[in-house]
Amino acid sequence: MILSHKQIEEIAAAVTKDFNVFFFGQEPEDVRIPRATPIDQFAKDYLGLNVSFARLSDDGSICGLTAYADTEYIAETRGIRRTIPLKQNQILMDDSFIQPGQVRKLCGKRRFTLAHECAHQILYSMEDDEAKAACRKKYAARCAYSLRDLKTREDWNEWQANVLGAAILMPQKEIDYAMWYFAGGKKLVNYEGRFAYHDRLALALICSQLGVSKTAAVIRLRDLGYIEDRPYREYVDPLEVWA
Repeated sequence: MILSHKQIEEIAAAVTKDFNVFFFGQEPEDVRIPRATPIDQFAKDYLGLNVSFARLSDDGSICGLTAYADTEYIAETRGIRRTIPLKQNQILMDDSFIQPGQVRKLCGKRRFTLAHECAHQILYSMEDDEAKAACRKKYAARCAYSLRDLKTREDWNEWQANVLGAAILMPQKEIDYAMWYFAGGKKLVNYEGRFAYHDRLALALICSQLGVSKTAAVIRLRDLGYIEDRPYREYVDPLEVWA
């Protein structure tokens, strides 16, 4: 199943709206402080997924896996091959996310990885029976793809899971609130990877409030039209002082 960006956004909006009623209850539609998606509760309590941790690779290239049926994942760490059983509806995350000293540092990455794996499960539930049968013995590792790399069905599955995961973790409604609350509703200006002080501050506050990395936030904000890209030669920060 190949979906357009618009269709993925519509799925995310419907799912997050239903989850918010499930988790937070009904609420007035007044403007409020933006809130982070409680992605752990979304995975475990709303989707009914089992989340666990194990060492998946030596180099950290595999952040997470999800299983559509009982299967096995063969991990090779420190030259030793291990078979890790995977149960249906299980998400297996790399244990680097829960190592001492890494929990806060990798919080944004862990949350995005979990959202990505949740997105795989949601997309799988929407497939027809034939496609589901083809997926049941597979697991999905978290990868990032550019549009020019989307050559196979699996590539498209990963791209769709990235987009849906980001939209679940950073729903448009929460981004709208965040931009109003932290940036006064104005676009952030990106000068080839650099932001002026007030925009850097707004971006940092958005990341902190929504529990996401700067990279994930910038991609999502750009997708929603909240970032304006300009050449670096136009960069002027009134708060910078040159000696």
